[in-house]
Amino acid sequence: MESTKSSLPSDFLWSFATAAYQIEGAVNENGRGPSIWDTFCKIPGKIAGCASGDVACDSYHRTHKDIALLKACGAPAYRFSISWSRIVPLGGRNDPINEKGLQFYLKFVDNLLAAGITPMVTLFHWDLPKELQKRYGGFLNKEEFVADFAHYARVVLKAFGSKVKYWITFNEPWCSIILGCNTGSFAPGRTSDRTKNPVGDGSTEPWIVGHSLLVAHGAAVKIYREEFKVQDGGEICITLNGDWAEPWDPENPADIEACDLKIEFAISWFADPIYLGKHPDCMMQQLGERLPATLEDIALVHGSNDFYGMNHYCANYIRAKMGPPEPTDVTGNLELLLEDKNGHSIGPVTQSPWLRPHAPGFRTLLKWLSDRYAFPKIYVTENGTSVLGENDLPLDRLLDYEFRVQYFRDYIGAMADAYTMDGVNVRAYMAWSLMDNFEWAEGYETRFSVTYVDYENDQKRIPKKSAKAIGQIFDALIEKK
Repeated sequence: MESTKSSLPSDFLWSFATAAYQIEGAVNENGRGPSIWDTFCKIPGKIAGCASGDVACDSYHRTHKDIALLKACGAPAYRFSISWSRIVPLGGRNDPINEKGLQFYLKFVDNLLAAGITPMVTLFHWDLPKELQKRYGGFLNKEEFVADFAHYARVVLKAFGSKVKYWITFNEPWCSIILGCNTGSFAPGRTSDRTKNPVGDGSTEPWIVGHSLLVAHGAAVKIYREEFKVQDGGEICITLNGDWAEPWDPENPADIEACDLKIEFAISWFADPIYLGKHPDCMMQQLGERLPATLEDIALVHGSNDFYGMNHYCANYIRAKMGPPEPTDVTGNLELLLEDKNGHSIGPVTQSPWLRPHAPGFRTLLKWLSDRYAFPKIYVTENGTSVLGENDLPLDRLLDYEFRVQYFRDYIGAMADAYTMDGVNVRAYMAWSLMDNFEWAEGYETRFSVTYVDYENDQKRIPKKSAKAIGQIFDALIEKK
């Protein structure tokens, strides 16, 4: 149950989040160009069920239904992303702008505002224009990528003006980098594993790409602050993902130390340059010259968050590895485990192999971030869970299932405890997700949302029990004005 003692501030903002490629569909309509995910989904064996985002939830044609869903849930806001290749089909700063793409999003934002719903907009949620990958290697070419992203960001920021008060530059750069350029399980699929892809170097490319994304974030924030922020009155940040870590053996100092290493390699890789003006010592020690960082680039990035965007889902047990790290190691020379040395699970099993809920870890990580980065304003921009076997449940059971409701009770309650008892300045929460959608490599076999989508029957949307429960949870916790 949610905490009876803790609360959230009266101006706390809550709602749901989605991403363009996961819900929009209409990949070939009105001038949209292909992204690296359109290409990746066509490679056999990459996506469960050979699925793609070609249709997804068909939100491109059903924005009115999405807004109706938000209103039915009582949600005061909505976090969504813009498809870069719908705005600039070829992606580059010298390429044509697709006015039809801009008008689609402008109309959507106008309709959200007319419905009393505050938009929170993500500029990039993994769907890099295909042409930029082909033209110069995408993220791997810092100079070209930063210039092209800055141009795209300026086009969007100028078009929306004061209509949007909350901006996010990049969603979860760790996933774009590690899953896309180390393990090869996400687009563009680059990896040192030649059984997965003939190209890629997982020992060097992740750090090059990480640097490109950080600098591109800094460039976009500079543009916003110098050209738009004063008159538009908004805020901008990058959203970082990271899970809590518990030692596999709490009596082993190496495992305890490895927990901080895990969080630093996942979160502080980006947050330390932004808040502290340097990369974590542990990363510099392990990676040396493989970790790019110029004084000019760090200066651009330092101080570039108006708020801390936090994506969080679960926790892991951490066991330190003995000996030197492998060249392709991206975690800090450790193992991420789901059970401790005694076989105790970190949390209940879900449909996603990587996700086991552990709400106390959410509260502890909020405090960890608050302490390390001097009390930043935190917006939780994603939090949610899949449910084991949900896709195979009869519809009546699926809609009434309690697991996700309890997840939200536990996690939102833990967040309220962090605010009330730990002094964490958490001010917003976006649940993942508004509706079932294309879950990347898991295709449509995994459902993550508060709304059932019937993909076989005209993408019909049916709210689940959790759709109404989440509003009730917040109503009980948010202080009344």
